[in-house]
Amino acid sequence: MKKRSIFTTGISGSAMALSLAIAATPQMAMAQDADEAEEAVDEDGVIIVRGFQAALESAVSEKRNTDLILESVTAEDIGKLPDNSIGEAIARLPGLTAQRLGGRANSISIRGFGQDFSQTLLNGREQTSLGDARAVEFDQYPAELVQQVVVYKTPSAELVGQGLVGTIDIRTLRPLDLDERILAVGARLSYPDTGALNSGSSELGYRVNATFADTFADGTVGISLSASYVDEPYHIEEFNAWGYTDQATPGNRLIGGSKSFVTSTDLERLGLSGTVQVEFTPQLTLTVDGFYSDFEDDQIKRGIELPLGFCVNPADPTNGASAFCFSAAFDPSTAVVENETVVGGTFPSVEGVVRNDIFNKQADLVSGGINLDYEGDDGWNAFIDFGYSRTDRRELSFESYSGTGVGAGNGAVDQITFTQDESGAFFNPSLNYSDPNLIVLTDPLGWGGGTQAGYFNDRIIDDELWQFRVGIEKELDGFISALKLGANFTNREKTLTPDESFIRLAGGALERAIPSELLLDPTDLSYLGLGPIVSYDARELIESGIYVLEPNLSNDIPAKAFNIQEELLTFYGQADIFQRLGNADLTGNIGVQAINTDQRSSGIGFPGGVQTPISAGDSYWDILPSANLSLRFDSDFVIRVAASRQIQRPRLDDLRSAIGYGLNFTGPGPDGSSPFISGGGGNPFLRPYRANAFDMTFEKYFGRGGVIAAQLYYKDIKSYIDKSVFTFDYTGFPLPAGPVPPSRIGLLDAPNNTGGGDFYGAELGATIPFGMFSEALEGFGFTGGVGYTETKVEDAFGNVDEIPGYSKWVANGTAYYERYGFNARASVRHRSGFLGDFTGFGGALNRKNALSETIVDAQIGYDFEGGALDGLSVYLQGQNLTNEPFVAIDGNGNPLQVVDYQSFGRRFLAGFTFRF
Repeated sequence: MKKRSIFTTGISGSAMALSLAIAATPQMAMAQDADEAEEAVDEDGVIIVRGFQAALESAVSEKRNTDLILESVTAEDIGKLPDNSIGEAIARLPGLTAQRLGGRANSISIRGFGQDFSQTLLNGREQTSLGDARAVEFDQYPAELVQQVVVYKTPSAELVGQGLVGTIDIRTLRPLDLDERILAVGARLSYPDTGALNSGSSELGYRVNATFADTFADGTVGISLSASYVDEPYHIEEFNAWGYTDQATPGNRLIGGSKSFVTSTDLERLGLSGTVQVEFTPQLTLTVDGFYSDFEDDQIKRGIELPLGFCVNPADPTNGASAFCFSAAFDPSTAVVENETVVGGTFPSVEGVVRNDIFNKQADLVSGGINLDYEGDDGWNAFIDFGYSRTDRRELSFESYSGTGVGAGNGAVDQITFTQDESGAFFNPSLNYSDPNLIVLTDPLGWGGGTQAGYFNDRIIDDELWQFRVGIEKELDGFISALKLGANFTNREKTLTPDESFIRLAGGALERAIPSELLLDPTDLSYLGLGPIVSYDARELIESGIYVLEPNLSNDIPAKAFNIQEELLTFYGQADIFQRLGNADLTGNIGVQAINTDQRSSGIGFPGGVQTPISAGDSYWDILPSANLSLRFDSDFVIRVAASRQIQRPRLDDLRSAIGYGLNFTGPGPDGSSPFISGGGGNPFLRPYRANAFDMTFEKYFGRGGVIAAQLYYKDIKSYIDKSVFTFDYTGFPLPAGPVPPSRIGLLDAPNNTGGGDFYGAELGATIPFGMFSEALEGFGFTGGVGYTETKVEDAFGNVDEIPGYSKWVANGTAYYERYGFNARASVRHRSGFLGDFTGFGGALNRKNALSETIVDAQIGYDFEGGALDGLSVYLQGQNLTNEPFVAIDGNGNPLQVVDYQSFGRRFLAGFTFRF
């Protein structure tokens, strides 16, 4: 087998001797009959293993032979575990966990830090993203198209594009690594036990996939092609609270309002992947690879928004009308109090808003590259690599309102009693919200002056990245086994163009009956006690001319737009080390990266409220030394130590130059001048998160593919990013109208580089094949791990800040059995409470205090060997078998004050793969 390119691995080729022992895609692994050998040997003497146990062996070999601290999963892990995306597969690795969005694991936390603190690569190249920031949403990568995922927990100098807490490298199939032709197809059906919760949604889903790979011309030309198509529904029953207040119940907090929905999502995704390799000579290989994903997430959200405690006016207990909402004062005589929370009572007259909303996200991702790899017979190696990635995304939020009448206090009101527990509130209304004679299209609470029947928000995001890299290596004899030099240039541009409009009723009408021909079957909200509500597709109201759009011309809209340009020039040098020391080998690498960042942000600023084009940015260097040393004893015991300087560049949307500012006459500014400039918005001068890191691991390898590893880590965070008010130099920004301030030094409320802190923890991981203890246990085994992390990061004012995605405890484990063609697995993953990132109104970042969760999945299957069904594998899978909800509570930590409770239900899947 040809040595893998030093570019694609990020580590030396000698350390990757068994990095891809699995020579199959997820659909192709077959268990061997117990009476036959469970391994084969190719013509070069390289072991080719198949089956889940063999996949674990490959991951253990990867961990053992590298000089970096890493975790990995291979094709079999991803294809045979009950995983919809690679996010769910890598969430089972020690020290990693996932956050569920819409019931799917599509964002990853490494060692307690959220998705904004790690970097994702595809075949060693940086990638564009679906979101506003840098973080990759793993929904865009079908599991069937991935051959291997490696998670680097420590960096080396030649690992370009590294993150602060880790780097995730997704790798697709390389045909020249194969020893036989592959032709395989697969399909599966999925069923959520929630059923179809919304009219127009479905309860059955499916996915199909196919893979072909082969070599030609005596093994010098290789081609691999893979395709995957998914059409699957996801359903959620959600309780959501506006928050809690004690204005009407002093000393005890009362629910401020409810905005709860039944959500149905249809995920459609087409994924294509292809690679062509040509070995011109034994020394020179060309690799051209491409990846395409066409992704659409169409979401229907139907529910009721109930203004409650926030709308009570304590000064007028008989009438709490306001410009925002209407509600009679809460009846204190009905209050039931528990743990400083009102958990029951009556609101005598509530005016609710029936919502029929549409959220649609469409994205096209194109990624690929060309790599020319030279491996000389004289120890000289070199490569040239070109990469490209582009994501075009359109995200539509379409809100539609209806109620009993136009404006606050003018329609029929509802007497609502409620009870509350740790799953949210349960309501008992007096109105029938499914009556189309009662519920009409209108502006029920006068949010838009009585004329706003909804809101239309269309966000258009373009993200494009070019990358060019060269490297050269000289293999040596002696303590330094290789010297490597390289350079990389990355150019990235990301733009957001918001298009927002008010939705009005045609002809200036203030209210209108919902046309009977557009009415759908009512949506059932009985899980909240609210019963059925009127349902319709709001898009049909625009198509029929009932709704008209009126552009929103306020400054709030262009303030969201941005154009971020980033040029990164990276140089690196690295020395690989090998030395025999007594009964052990010392291996590793020492190196340094030097990165020049040139960032430029342009958009619309608002000096004195006047729209003005603004462009600003910064240029700076980061010097990142790193060292990874491994002491490998003959007894299969390995001690590793690593030290490095690490960075993570800021969220792209935080770099926006859109700043609203004006003159402040209330007192002296930060330099004592008056008046002074004060504003808020983005910060185009942001620098990266920075930390000094130290890692140590102790690993014991045993038997066939067994390992127990203990990892200790510490990060001294030197620079953090937090939103705060700080001194800002407005030099270069247009002055607002009015008197000229004596100084350009003012204040800005925006993301800012603040003080640092400490981050430390430990992980214990193990892969144990039980057959090593007794022949009777052959086929049984376990893999998993547990991690504990402590962190203390200070904001700009010295207060302890909560890190997004941080969980103190994460744990996961998979118990398996695989023999005689039968296979069974049960997997559990757990994380303690964390601060989760969500997309709020208009794409704004919304963070919630999530409670701990434990997810249980399982699978059984059978692989046929011999006969007419030879090559066929069938399986049944169950996901979220305990119906674990997502729960977030108010910031004070009271479990009764639930702000979000999402029930996803269980999912059951049946499928097959067939290898010809």
